[in-house]
Amino acid sequence: MSIRVGEVIAVHGVKVTLRIDEDSSKETLFYKGDKYKGVSIREYIAIQRGFRSIVCLVEGEYLDENRIEADGVRSNYIRKVDAKPVGYFEGNEFRHGIKFMPMIKDSAFLLQESSIGQIYGRGAGAGFIIGKMLKEEIPIGLPWQRLFNSHIGIFGNTGSGKSNTLTKLYTVLFEQKARTMAGRSKFIVLDFNGEYTGLQLVPAHAKQVYRLATQRGPGDKFPLNQDEFWNVETLSLLFQATQNTQRPFLVRLVEARKLFEHAPDALTNYAKLTFERVFSAAAPRAETLDLLRRIASVLRNVPLQDQLKDISWHSRDHYFFRRSDGVFFNADGQAYAATLRPTVDGLDLGPLDPFQQLIVRMYLQLVRELIQGFVQFDHIQPMLKRMEASLSSLQKVIDVGVNDPDPRLVTVISLKQCNNETKKVLPLLIAKHYYNQHKDSVDYPPNKTIHLIIDEAHNILSQQSAREQESWRDYRLELFEEIVKEGRKFGVFITISSQRPADISPTIVSQLHNFFIHRLVNDRDLFLIDNTITTLDSLSRSLIPNLAQGCCIATGTSFDLPMVLQVDPLDKSRQPDSEDVNLEQLWRDL
Repeated sequence: MSIRVGEVIAVHGVKVTLRIDEDSSKETLFYKGDKYKGVSIREYIAIQRGFRSIVCLVEGEYLDENRIEADGVRSNYIRKVDAKPVGYFEGNEFRHGIKFMPMIKDSAFLLQESSIGQIYGRGAGAGFIIGKMLKEEIPIGLPWQRLFNSHIGIFGNTGSGKSNTLTKLYTVLFEQKARTMAGRSKFIVLDFNGEYTGLQLVPAHAKQVYRLATQRGPGDKFPLNQDEFWNVETLSLLFQATQNTQRPFLVRLVEARKLFEHAPDALTNYAKLTFERVFSAAAPRAETLDLLRRIASVLRNVPLQDQLKDISWHSRDHYFFRRSDGVFFNADGQAYAATLRPTVDGLDLGPLDPFQQLIVRMYLQLVRELIQGFVQFDHIQPMLKRMEASLSSLQKVIDVGVNDPDPRLVTVISLKQCNNETKKVLPLLIAKHYYNQHKDSVDYPPNKTIHLIIDEAHNILSQQSAREQESWRDYRLELFEEIVKEGRKFGVFITISSQRPADISPTIVSQLHNFFIHRLVNDRDLFLIDNTITTLDSLSRSLIPNLAQGCCIATGTSFDLPMVLQVDPLDKSRQPDSEDVNLEQLWRDL
């Protein structure tokens, strides 16, 4: 047995009070060549109960005054501490949980550093070390088998070290397991600030980097196959279609394309017939003229554009006429045959790219349904406006009809040079792409895994955005909520990093299994942590606002006890590109 430091004097439920010897307050003690930590807050002591050592965490300390009235009143102060049992040693094995409680007069002893390592490192992977215990300065291996088989949250204010923790966690994993992961697991990094496009995480040969750009010059394009692009879910996602009116319109569009997909010149013939119907209809619609002008603009057919500019709508008699010569377009089709048909018959829609084909199909579909009275123009027009506004950006970042290149272990998708609208929509498309692809091909139990890593996750998982409609925000969150709730059974796991956990959907945060919590000072963030993470004790929770840079509290289902870690910094070349600017060097005299 080690150094005796006191004895139990009271037990109230799971609260244990000990009287501590006066000489036990030293910071460090040595006994028979072994090093021991003295009794202090957040230190562990062992209470001997029979052949077992009950391990308790010291949570408080105080002095109790004892008055003695013999030859005069004399005060004597007794040092007492409050402790909470966290587990016990049976033989040389530590077991977590309260099974045995100490009794009054049981002796308390200090724990060796090796025993403290056993408490935190139980079930941990040998050598999977990202840092040291903050107070004990003992390197602790993390249980990687359970950690990466779960959803992970890394939270902390800007500058607290969360990006380094995220990078260190996966860098150590790839250093130890990359060779055996190949072909069995994929890691997808959604990088909003371009922090992981260099030598971070893995060597260049094991990483595919997409530098998407809508703002500065040409960038890379994310590959998307035809079937995935011509999908109702994808189109609804890209153009924020409403559930009751715009989505059914897209369903009809996709089904019509699929029906005539393999017919030669089907789209060209469809366009020619649509033009003819507009100018030969018994009950024409004024809105169709503007839609046909837009089609001519997309096709860049100057003669057709000039002819359509000369046509106007007669608001009193409800028909189209040509201003230059007063020709009326009647239901008999003679005016159309004499004026527009020669130009329209020369149309060729074969060379259109998928985005041009999409917008032409949507205009044609809307024209047909307006003539037939299937839809209200005002219901569909907002989606067309969104499509026109976002199409130029999407064409710069998506390559439709191209298969994925040879899969690599890590795929980094940098959105640093993308506009805000693309940053909202594209991550959903990418997550949906990998999730559905994986779900459709995985066996049960899963024979492969996919890990989605989202840095600065509040950009897409926030409930507080005022730039979008409530229905679209709900749709955006539902996709990620489905992944975080159902993905585990398919071998899909999410790691999210954010400086504002309170902005993230509570459903998503509540489904996370393990947490690395850096400094947080906002009351809403602390309230969320307090009400979401059940494995965090009050003592560890009180440390969160005052944690130093690089220091975090690791807790969750993979850890028996919350532990305060000082994460080791990476080499300069392997660090994420998020380092603070050195003003002393920047502003020095030249």
